[in-house]
Amino acid sequence: MTATLPPPHELRRIAVLGSGTIGASWAALFLAGGFTVSLQDAAPEAEATARRFVERAWPALERLGLAPGADPTALAFATDPAQAVADCDFVQENVPERLPVKLALYRAIEPALAPHALVATSTSGLLLSALQQGFAQPWRLLLAHPFNPPHLIPLVELYANERTHPEALAWAERFYRALGKTTIRLNREVPGHIANRMQAAIIREAVHLVAEGVASVADVDQAISAGPGIRWAIMGPHMNAHLATGGAGLDVFWDRYLPAFEDWWADLGHPKLTPALIAQLKAGVEAAAAGRSSEDLAAERDRMILEILAARSGERQGD
Repeated sequence: MTATLPPPHELRRIAVLGSGTIGASWAALFLAGGFTVSLQDAAPEAEATARRFVERAWPALERLGLAPGADPTALAFATDPAQAVADCDFVQENVPERLPVKLALYRAIEPALAPHALVATSTSGLLLSALQQGFAQPWRLLLAHPFNPPHLIPLVELYANERTHPEALAWAERFYRALGKTTIRLNREVPGHIANRMQAAIIREAVHLVAEGVASVADVDQAISAGPGIRWAIMGPHMNAHLATGGAGLDVFWDRYLPAFEDWWADLGHPKLTPALIAQLKAGVEAAAAGRSSEDLAAERDRMILEILAARSGERQGD
């Protein structure tokens, strides 16, 4: 028997399980949305690290208009997941991407969940049908996979199946969109969902090009960031292909370019990530970083993400 879901705007308290990069970012976003957040992690120093993350993220959230009157300190911390979810209206789960770990967590929290509480998993590739085995009431669980960092990147991939609450998908769309997210639906489950599968295809070829000596790590990265990546920030691959014909249409694109694409597809690599190749890739990234710390690189990335989001929304620089 499934419970009646409260309207998303009536939610007051949200639990975030796991305070790593994804969990802390979700916590910052939920705080900016005016919610009280119960954040859980058993790792030493997790609370201090998460609070620093929220503090650093807050100016960006204010720029996005997501934090008017919100309290960045409305954050409680717990080491016990059952304690964290008690009295919460909604749960965003972000624990490590290992099926036994997630199943054990679900079994631990289910007795403490509010009767109406849904649990959204941020899993980047596991199947919802497998994850639901951790619940006696599988209707509670749906897929809500973000892209890192969730407080900035709009995308949330959603999926629910026949075992999920029948209103969960539409409910989740309303909830995440109210927080400024762009939601997309999977029509059926596949490992890695949508965006990660496309990302994996690009990364595989990026590794192959370095392994075969075609280009350096830095130049392979710039081939995306200074090339198609700029277009992809505005429109996806199908629409960009449509525009490539000067208005003639997508069918004309494939009529013109299919032989070339079939040749390229046939020649794509299947690299083996040996220790030596991983060391080569790491050295290439460190050379491209030119002494900048991971924190500095992330700050640069986030600043540029904000500029892209501002351009997409029509916001003028300096407003």
